[in-house]
Amino acid sequence: MLKSLFDKTLALFLIILFSPIYIIVSLLIFVKMGSPILFRQKRPGYKEKIFGIYKFRTMSNEKDENGELLPDEKRLIGIGKFIRSTSLDELPQLLNVLKGEMSFVGPRPLLVEYLSLYNEEQKRRHDVKPGITGWAQVNGRNAISWEQKFEYDVWYVENQSFSLDMKILWLTLLKVLKRSDISSNSHISMEKFKGNK
Repeated sequence: MLKSLFDKTLALFLIILFSPIYIIVSLLIFVKMGSPILFRQKRPGYKEKIFGIYKFRTMSNEKDENGELLPDEKRLIGIGKFIRSTSLDELPQLLNVLKGEMSFVGPRPLLVEYLSLYNEEQKRRHDVKPGITGWAQVNGRNAISWEQKFEYDVWYVENQSFSLDMKILWLTLLKVLKRSDISSNSHISMEKFKGNK
């Protein structure tokens, strides 16, 4: 209850504080890539309840001669790459926090298609609200394996506390400033999870 009140109060404060940044980023996206400005995608949240996560759009809609979208790495260029590398694309998730769908700290909400691929231990990541940042993000983010990431998520579920959340938020700020662990070794973002071997 206290965590939810803290989340919503801080989210409202930051939305107001960052409103000039929202306007500037929105204008840049509209001028460089057109509409839509926001990207919305279904993700599983607390107890696997599905919600729509918000992000600033970072990829163009460029297509090949067959009308198919170009690969991600060819559509993530210019302003989109800058927004992604500075984590500005995550700012709209403050709306998810304000709506009570997410927390500032918790396991990152992943794709709905992964739900059937988790083992029983990994499913425990949904025993808390998903977060904008989390223990896995400050311990490697996209630079670690899926197995390591899920282990960190479950560890957080078992050890969550206000002091741990404050530590994670501080470490997240440092990582954002350093722009570290944004991409995996071979992809512009984390490779898709293919299940447990």
